[in-house]
Amino acid sequence: MDNQAMPREQLGVCAEGNLHSVYLMFNANEGGESQLRPCIANVAQYIYELTDQYADSAFNGFVAIGANYWDSLYPSARPTALKPFPAMNADTRDAPALEYDLFVQIRCDRFDILHLVANEVCQMFEGLVELIEEERGFRFMDNRDLTGFVDGTENPKGRNRQEVALVGIEDEAFKGGSYVHVQKFAHNLSKWNRLPQKKQEDIVGRTKLDNIEYASEDKPLTSHIKRVNLKDADGKSMEILRQSMPYGTVKEQGLMFISTCRNSVNFEHMLKSMVHGDGHGNHDHLLHFTQALTGSSFFAPSLDFLENQAGE
Repeated sequence: MDNQAMPREQLGVCAEGNLHSVYLMFNANEGGESQLRPCIANVAQYIYELTDQYADSAFNGFVAIGANYWDSLYPSARPTALKPFPAMNADTRDAPALEYDLFVQIRCDRFDILHLVANEVCQMFEGLVELIEEERGFRFMDNRDLTGFVDGTENPKGRNRQEVALVGIEDEAFKGGSYVHVQKFAHNLSKWNRLPQKKQEDIVGRTKLDNIEYASEDKPLTSHIKRVNLKDADGKSMEILRQSMPYGTVKEQGLMFISTCRNSVNFEHMLKSMVHGDGHGNHDHLLHFTQALTGSSFFAPSLDFLENQAGE
């Protein structure tokens, strides 16, 4: 990629993992778009600058705009692959859509800084949006999901994260941006924890304690890994960058699943493979133990795009 022409991405899109996160979902008040455009640019810039200020606690974040709200906010240009969340269901497996206008994700290794910044962001948006949902995520043990299995092992590493997550020359106006899909999963942990460990491992497709992936021929077709590791027509891996973290309290807990990608099709194929399966009835058996409560589709543009649009 020609770095010179690469617009500045929002740093939270490709950031490495953190200890804590705050997720804020907003809906915009009617008719405030002309004020909201510069405000979003300011919030994104503020988050970008704090990355330096709080570098020692690895602060990062991004602002993303909902697929259904995009045209109201930026009527002059739309990312080519931006579409509403691909809601699906089959039998008891449900991936519902629940769209929001704006999504702000902030993450840090210090919880107090996140609390401070979340308050600040809400203040900057005051009068223009309503905060609909707030969740707080945390790192659990050594990067494990609450099911006890290591999460995100398959993630692209190093520079490859940008390669997977950021739009390139295929959509020039939106270079450096990213398609974001968010699902809040509530786990049924009492049901899960009643399973013998071997059964859990078969459902995930890797060992629990030392996180070793099953050999290809040993992986059940219904295992989670089998269902989400997909290849396109040319045999190339359909990758996404997962920014997921566990969330919740004893009452309701699970995974904030967050996918960032340079296209929207990779995520959609994975979801379809999990919910509907491979056409031979093999769906993802992990879905018997976790329930998607939400499904939202966003685009996180580059800082340059947000700034250029601020005065429109």
